[in-house]
Amino acid sequence: MRESQLGQKLNKYLTYVIQQSASDLHLAVGDYPVIRLDGELYRLDKELIISKSDMEELSKILLNEMKLKQFIKDRSVDFSLTIDSGDRFRANMYYQKEDISLALRYIPKEIRPLQSLGMPDYIYNFMEKSQGLLLVTGPTGHGKSTTLAALVDYLNSNKRYHIVTIEDPIEYLHKSKQSLVDQREVYEDAVDFSSALKSAFRQDVDVILLGEMRDLDTISTAITAAETGHLILATLHTNDSIQTIDRIVDIFPAHQQNQIRAQLANVLLGIVSQRLLKKQGGGRVPAVEILIKNTAVENLIRQNQAHQISTVMETSLNEGMISINRSLARLVKQNVVDIKEAEAYATDVNAFRMALDAIEG
Repeated sequence: MRESQLGQKLNKYLTYVIQQSASDLHLAVGDYPVIRLDGELYRLDKELIISKSDMEELSKILLNEMKLKQFIKDRSVDFSLTIDSGDRFRANMYYQKEDISLALRYIPKEIRPLQSLGMPDYIYNFMEKSQGLLLVTGPTGHGKSTTLAALVDYLNSNKRYHIVTIEDPIEYLHKSKQSLVDQREVYEDAVDFSSALKSAFRQDVDVILLGEMRDLDTISTAITAAETGHLILATLHTNDSIQTIDRIVDIFPAHQQNQIRAQLANVLLGIVSQRLLKKQGGGRVPAVEILIKNTAVENLIRQNQAHQISTVMETSLNEGMISINRSLARLVKQNVVDIKEAEAYATDVNAFRMALDAIEG
Protein backbone atom coordinates (compact mmCIF):
# COMPACT_ATOMS: atom_id res chain seq x y z
CA MET A 1 0.00 0.00 0.00
CA ARG A 2 1.10 3.56 -0.60
CA GLU A 3 1.11 6.07 2.28
CA SER A 4 -2.14 7.74 1.22
CA GLN A 5 -3.88 4.37 0.93
CA LEU A 6 -2.66 3.36 4.40
CA GLY A 7 -3.94 6.58 5.87
CA GLN A 8 -7.31 6.09 4.20
CA LYS A 9 -7.52 2.49 5.44
CA LEU A 10 -6.71 3.50 9.02
CA ASN A 11 -9.24 6.32 8.89
CA LYS A 12 -11.84 3.81 7.63
CA TYR A 13 -11.14 1.35 10.46
CA LEU A 14 -11.28 4.08 13.12
CA THR A 15 -14.49 5.51 11.69
CA TYR A 16 -15.98 2.01 11.93
CA VAL A 17 -14.93 1.82 15.59
CA ILE A 18 -16.91 5.01 16.27
CA GLN A 19 -19.94 3.90 14.23
CA GLN A 20 -20.12 0.57 16.10
CA SER A 21 -19.65 2.22 19.54
CA ALA A 22 -16.54 0.10 19.96
CA SER A 23 -13.69 1.14 22.26
CA ASP A 24 -10.49 -0.07 20.59
CA LEU A 25 -8.79 -1.00 17.34
CA HIS A 26 -5.84 -3.42 17.16
CA LEU A 27 -3.52 -3.82 14.17
CA ALA A 28 -0.90 -6.60 14.08
CA VAL A 29 1.19 -8.16 11.32
CA GLY A 30 -0.36 -11.30 9.84
CA ASP A 31 -3.85 -10.70 11.22
CA TYR A 32 -7.04 -8.88 10.31
CA PRO A 33 -7.87 -5.57 12.01
CA VAL A 34 -9.53 -6.31 15.38
CA ILE A 35 -12.00 -4.15 17.31
CA ARG A 36 -13.16 -4.37 20.94
CA LEU A 37 -16.92 -4.06 21.41
CA ASP A 38 -18.55 -4.37 24.87
CA GLY A 39 -15.32 -5.87 26.15
CA GLU A 40 -15.08 -8.58 23.46
CA LEU A 41 -12.67 -8.73 20.50
CA TYR A 42 -13.98 -9.13 16.93
CA ARG A 43 -11.91 -9.59 13.75
CA LEU A 44 -12.82 -7.55 10.68
CA ASP A 45 -12.29 -10.59 8.44
CA LYS A 46 -13.66 -8.91 5.34
CA GLU A 47 -10.68 -6.56 5.37
CA LEU A 48 -7.14 -7.33 4.18
CA ILE A 49 -4.63 -8.98 6.48
CA ILE A 50 -2.09 -6.47 7.83
CA SER A 51 1.41 -6.86 6.36
CA LYS A 52 4.82 -6.16 7.86
CA SER A 53 5.42 -3.35 5.39
CA ASP A 54 2.02 -1.81 6.28
CA MET A 55 2.99 -1.51 9.95
CA GLU A 56 6.47 -0.22 9.20
CA GLU A 57 5.00 2.44 6.95
CA LEU A 58 2.38 3.36 9.57
CA SER A 59 5.12 4.00 12.13
CA LYS A 60 6.59 6.61 9.77
CA ILE A 61 3.19 8.14 8.99
CA LEU A 62 1.90 8.37 12.57
CA LEU A 63 5.02 9.22 14.59
CA ASN A 64 6.81 12.54 14.47
CA GLU A 65 10.60 12.60 14.61
CA MET A 66 10.79 12.70 18.40
CA LYS A 67 8.21 9.94 18.91
CA LEU A 68 9.91 7.78 16.26
CA LYS A 69 13.24 8.07 18.07
CA GLN A 70 11.52 7.17 21.35
CA PHE A 71 9.84 4.19 19.68
CA ILE A 72 13.13 2.88 18.29
CA LYS A 73 14.81 3.33 21.67
CA ASP A 74 12.06 2.05 24.02
CA ARG A 75 10.34 -0.40 21.60
CA SER A 76 6.96 1.15 22.47
CA VAL A 77 5.51 4.66 22.45
CA ASP A 78 2.31 6.44 23.52
CA PHE A 79 0.75 9.16 21.37
CA SER A 80 -2.60 10.63 20.35
CA LEU A 81 -4.17 10.62 16.90
CA THR A 82 -6.88 12.81 15.33
CA ILE A 83 -8.68 11.52 12.23
CA ASP A 84 -10.46 13.40 9.43
CA SER A 85 -13.74 13.68 11.39
CA GLY A 86 -11.95 15.38 14.28
CA ASP A 87 -12.34 12.33 16.51
CA ARG A 88 -9.36 11.48 18.71
CA PHE A 89 -7.68 8.26 19.77
CA ARG A 90 -5.08 7.37 22.37
CA ALA A 91 -2.51 5.09 20.78
CA ASN A 92 0.31 2.78 21.76
CA MET A 93 2.68 1.41 19.12
CA TYR A 94 4.87 -1.49 20.22
CA TYR A 95 6.95 -4.42 19.06
CA GLN A 96 5.92 -8.05 19.48
CA LYS A 97 7.75 -10.98 17.90
CA GLU A 98 9.99 -8.40 16.20
CA ASP A 99 7.01 -6.89 14.34
CA ILE A 100 5.14 -3.63 14.96
CA SER A 101 1.65 -3.66 16.47
CA LEU A 102 -0.72 -0.79 17.21
CA ALA A 103 -3.51 -0.38 19.79
CA LEU A 104 -5.85 2.62 19.57
CA ARG A 105 -8.46 3.66 22.17
CA TYR A 106 -11.34 5.95 21.17
CA ILE A 107 -11.66 9.18 23.15
CA PRO A 108 -15.21 10.56 22.76
CA LYS A 109 -15.51 14.24 21.83
CA GLU A 110 -18.24 14.78 24.39
CA ILE A 111 -17.29 14.85 28.07
CA ARG A 112 -20.27 13.22 29.74
CA PRO A 113 -21.39 13.94 33.33
CA LEU A 114 -21.01 11.19 35.93
CA GLN A 115 -24.70 10.29 36.04
CA SER A 116 -24.84 9.54 32.32
CA LEU A 117 -21.81 7.28 32.75
CA GLY A 118 -23.60 5.28 35.44
CA MET A 119 -21.28 6.70 38.11
CA PRO A 120 -22.60 7.98 41.48
CA ASP A 121 -23.16 11.76 41.57
CA TYR A 122 -21.75 11.67 45.10
CA ILE A 123 -18.24 11.69 43.61
CA TYR A 124 -18.75 15.37 42.71
CA ASN A 125 -18.74 16.12 46.48
CA PHE A 126 -14.98 15.58 46.49
CA MET A 127 -14.69 18.52 44.08
CA GLU A 128 -16.06 20.90 46.74
CA LYS A 129 -12.77 20.56 48.63
CA SER A 130 -10.11 23.19 47.90
CA GLN A 131 -7.19 20.87 48.65
CA GLY A 132 -6.38 17.20 49.11
CA LEU A 133 -5.83 14.05 47.06
CA LEU A 134 -8.52 12.10 45.20
CA LEU A 135 -7.43 8.86 43.56
CA VAL A 136 -9.32 7.11 40.75
CA THR A 137 -8.16 3.52 40.37
CA GLY A 138 -8.88 0.36 38.42
CA PRO A 139 -7.47 -1.75 35.59
CA THR A 140 -6.49 -0.27 32.24
CA GLY A 141 -9.50 0.30 29.99
CA HIS A 142 -12.11 0.51 32.75
CA GLY A 143 -13.02 4.18 32.49
CA LYS A 144 -10.64 6.02 34.84
CA SER A 145 -9.82 8.71 32.27
CA THR A 146 -13.51 9.22 31.48
CA THR A 147 -14.35 9.68 35.17
CA LEU A 148 -11.50 12.16 35.64
CA ALA A 149 -12.60 14.09 32.54
CA ALA A 150 -16.10 14.41 34.05
CA LEU A 151 -14.61 15.75 37.30
CA VAL A 152 -12.40 18.28 35.50
CA ASP A 153 -15.37 19.40 33.40
CA TYR A 154 -17.44 19.87 36.57
CA LEU A 155 -14.74 22.10 38.05
CA ASN A 156 -14.28 23.90 34.74
CA SER A 157 -18.01 24.65 34.59
CA ASN A 158 -18.59 25.59 38.23
CA LYS A 159 -15.36 26.99 39.71
CA ARG A 160 -12.98 29.83 38.88
CA TYR A 161 -9.81 27.74 39.13
CA HIS A 162 -6.57 27.36 37.24
CA ILE A 163 -6.53 23.68 36.31
CA VAL A 164 -3.41 22.00 34.90
CA THR A 165 -3.56 18.47 33.49
CA ILE A 166 -0.38 16.41 33.08
CA GLU A 167 -0.99 13.47 30.74
CA ASP A 168 0.76 10.93 28.52
CA PRO A 169 -0.75 11.47 26.02
CA ILE A 170 -3.46 14.15 26.38
CA GLU A 171 -6.81 12.38 26.12
CA TYR A 172 -9.99 14.44 26.57
CA LEU A 173 -9.66 18.02 25.36
CA HIS A 174 -10.98 20.69 27.73
CA LYS A 175 -11.93 24.20 26.60
CA SER A 176 -11.72 26.81 29.36
CA LYS A 177 -15.15 27.79 30.76
CA GLN A 178 -15.40 29.35 34.23
CA SER A 179 -11.91 27.99 34.90
CA LEU A 180 -8.66 28.30 32.99
CA VAL A 181 -7.53 24.85 31.82
CA ASP A 182 -4.00 24.14 30.61
CA GLN A 183 -3.13 20.65 29.33
CA ARG A 184 0.48 19.46 29.25
CA GLU A 185 1.61 16.32 27.43
CA VAL A 186 4.59 14.48 28.86
CA TYR A 187 7.52 14.29 26.39
CA GLU A 188 5.88 17.01 24.26
CA ASP A 189 5.27 19.86 26.73
CA ALA A 190 7.22 18.45 29.69
CA VAL A 191 10.19 16.15 30.30
CA ASP A 192 8.32 13.80 32.64
CA PHE A 193 5.45 13.64 35.14
CA SER A 194 7.57 14.59 38.13
CA SER A 195 9.15 17.70 36.63
CA ALA A 196 5.80 18.85 35.19
CA LEU A 197 4.20 18.44 38.61
CA LYS A 198 6.96 20.40 40.34
CA SER A 199 6.80 23.23 37.80
CA ALA A 200 3.01 23.48 38.33
CA PHE A 201 3.74 24.98 41.76
CA ARG A 202 5.07 28.07 39.96
CA GLN A 203 2.05 28.37 37.65
CA ASP A 204 -0.49 29.74 40.17
CA VAL A 205 -2.38 26.45 39.91
CA ASP A 206 -5.41 25.41 41.99
CA VAL A 207 -6.11 21.92 40.63
CA ILE A 208 -3.74 19.38 39.09
CA LEU A 209 -4.86 16.31 37.16
CA LEU A 210 -2.03 13.80 37.17
CA GLY A 211 -2.57 11.19 34.46
CA GLU A 212 -0.64 8.54 36.37
CA MET A 213 1.40 8.29 39.57
CA ARG A 214 4.18 6.12 38.16
CA ASP A 215 7.11 6.38 40.56
CA LEU A 216 8.24 7.36 44.04
CA ASP A 217 9.22 10.91 43.09
CA THR A 218 5.88 11.65 41.43
CA ILE A 219 3.87 10.16 44.31
CA SER A 220 5.91 12.05 46.89
CA THR A 221 5.50 15.35 45.02
CA ALA A 222 1.74 14.76 44.56
CA ILE A 223 1.29 14.22 48.31
CA THR A 224 3.31 17.37 49.05
CA ALA A 225 1.19 19.34 46.55
CA ALA A 226 -1.98 18.17 48.29
CA GLU A 227 -0.50 19.27 51.62
CA THR A 228 0.35 22.73 50.35
CA GLY A 229 -3.11 23.85 49.26
CA HIS A 230 -3.75 22.14 45.92
CA LEU A 231 -6.51 19.77 44.81
CA ILE A 232 -4.84 16.77 43.18
CA LEU A 233 -6.70 14.23 41.00
CA ALA A 234 -4.65 11.19 40.04
CA THR A 235 -4.86 7.57 38.88
CA LEU A 236 -3.29 4.29 39.92
CA HIS A 237 -3.61 0.83 38.39
CA THR A 238 -4.85 -0.86 41.57
CA ASN A 239 -7.93 -2.99 42.28
CA ASP A 240 -9.43 -1.39 45.40
CA SER A 241 -8.89 1.17 48.14
CA ILE A 242 -6.84 -1.04 50.45
CA GLN A 243 -4.47 -2.12 47.68
CA THR A 244 -4.13 1.53 46.61
CA ILE A 245 -3.05 2.66 50.07
CA ASP A 246 -0.62 -0.26 50.40
CA ARG A 247 0.85 0.42 46.94
CA ILE A 248 1.55 4.07 47.77
CA VAL A 249 3.19 3.25 51.10
CA ASP A 250 5.17 0.27 49.81
CA ILE A 251 6.87 2.25 47.04
CA PHE A 252 8.78 4.19 49.70
CA PRO A 253 11.81 2.86 51.60
CA ALA A 254 10.96 1.23 54.93
CA HIS A 255 12.37 4.10 57.00
CA GLN A 256 10.01 6.59 55.29
CA GLN A 257 6.81 4.55 55.41
CA ASN A 258 5.51 5.79 58.78
CA GLN A 259 5.94 9.39 57.62
CA ILE A 260 4.15 8.66 54.33
CA ARG A 261 1.26 6.97 56.17
CA ALA A 262 0.86 10.11 58.29
CA GLN A 263 0.99 12.38 55.24
CA LEU A 264 -1.41 10.22 53.23
CA ALA A 265 -3.83 10.01 56.16
CA ASN A 266 -3.77 13.80 56.32
CA VAL A 267 -4.25 14.67 52.62
CA LEU A 268 -6.40 11.83 51.25
CA LEU A 269 -9.94 12.87 50.34
CA GLY A 270 -11.04 9.51 49.00
CA ILE A 271 -10.50 6.69 46.54
CA VAL A 272 -12.82 5.76 43.67
CA SER A 273 -12.17 2.27 42.25
CA GLN A 274 -14.07 1.17 39.17
CA ARG A 275 -14.65 -1.73 36.77
CA LEU A 276 -16.61 -1.88 33.54
CA LEU A 277 -18.79 -4.98 33.23
CA LYS A 278 -20.85 -6.42 30.41
CA LYS A 279 -24.53 -5.60 30.87
CA GLN A 280 -27.17 -8.22 30.26
CA GLY A 281 -28.58 -7.35 26.85
CA GLY A 282 -25.46 -5.51 25.66
CA GLY A 283 -23.36 -2.51 26.59
CA ARG A 284 -21.21 -1.95 29.66
CA VAL A 285 -21.88 -0.64 33.15
CA PRO A 286 -19.52 0.47 35.94
CA ALA A 287 -19.21 -1.12 39.36
CA VAL A 288 -17.79 1.50 41.70
CA GLU A 289 -16.09 1.40 45.09
CA ILE A 290 -16.06 4.68 47.03
CA LEU A 291 -13.83 5.21 50.06
CA ILE A 292 -14.30 8.53 51.89
CA LYS A 293 -11.60 9.54 54.35
CA ASN A 294 -13.26 9.96 57.76
CA THR A 295 -11.72 9.84 61.24
CA ALA A 296 -11.80 6.03 61.37
CA VAL A 297 -10.15 5.65 57.94
CA GLU A 298 -7.55 8.29 58.78
CA ASN A 299 -6.60 6.47 62.00
CA LEU A 300 -6.35 3.08 60.28
CA ILE A 301 -3.98 4.50 57.63
CA ARG A 302 -1.79 6.12 60.32
CA GLN A 303 -1.69 2.90 62.36
CA ASN A 304 -0.76 0.67 59.41
CA GLN A 305 -4.10 -1.15 59.60
CA ALA A 306 -5.45 -0.44 56.10
CA HIS A 307 -6.70 -4.05 55.91
CA GLN A 308 -9.47 -3.07 58.38
CA ILE A 309 -10.83 -0.34 56.10
CA SER A 310 -13.23 -2.79 54.45
CA THR A 311 -15.07 -3.10 57.79
CA VAL A 312 -15.39 0.70 58.03
CA MET A 313 -16.79 0.82 54.49
CA GLU A 314 -19.46 -1.76 55.29
CA THR A 315 -20.58 0.19 58.37
CA SER A 316 -20.50 3.59 56.63
CA LEU A 317 -22.96 3.11 53.77
CA ASN A 318 -24.98 6.10 55.01
CA GLU A 319 -21.90 8.31 54.49
CA GLY A 320 -21.72 7.37 50.81
CA MET A 321 -19.11 4.62 51.05
CA ILE A 322 -19.49 1.33 49.22
CA SER A 323 -17.12 -1.57 48.57
CA ILE A 324 -16.52 -2.94 45.08
CA ASN A 325 -18.01 -6.27 46.16
CA ARG A 326 -21.24 -4.65 47.41
CA SER A 327 -21.43 -2.55 44.23
CA LEU A 328 -21.17 -5.74 42.16
CA ALA A 329 -23.82 -7.43 44.31
CA ARG A 330 -26.22 -4.53 43.74
CA LEU A 331 -25.79 -4.82 39.96
CA VAL A 332 -26.61 -8.53 40.14
CA LYS A 333 -29.67 -7.94 42.35
CA GLN A 334 -30.89 -5.30 39.89
CA ASN A 335 -30.48 -7.84 37.04
CA VAL A 336 -28.06 -5.49 35.30
CA VAL A 337 -25.17 -8.00 35.16
CA ASP A 338 -24.89 -11.76 35.31
CA ILE A 339 -23.62 -13.26 38.57
CA LYS A 340 -20.68 -14.99 36.81
CA GLU A 341 -19.62 -11.69 35.26
CA ALA A 342 -19.75 -10.03 38.68
CA GLU A 343 -17.78 -12.81 40.38
CA ALA A 344 -15.02 -12.43 37.79
CA TYR A 345 -14.46 -8.85 39.02
CA ALA A 346 -14.95 -9.40 42.75
CA THR A 347 -11.86 -8.75 44.88
CA ASP A 348 -13.19 -11.28 47.43
CA VAL A 349 -15.76 -13.79 46.17
CA ASN A 350 -16.91 -14.67 49.70
CA ALA A 351 -17.43 -10.99 50.54
CA PHE A 352 -19.33 -10.58 47.27
CA ARG A 353 -21.62 -13.53 48.07
CA MET A 354 -22.22 -12.23 51.61
CA ALA A 355 -23.14 -8.82 50.17
CA LEU A 356 -25.46 -10.53 47.71
CA ASP A 357 -27.24 -12.35 50.55
CA ALA A 358 -27.47 -9.14 52.60
CA ILE A 359 -29.16 -7.09 49.85
CA GLU A 360 -32.94 -7.40 49.79
CA GLY A 361 -34.82 -7.87 46.54
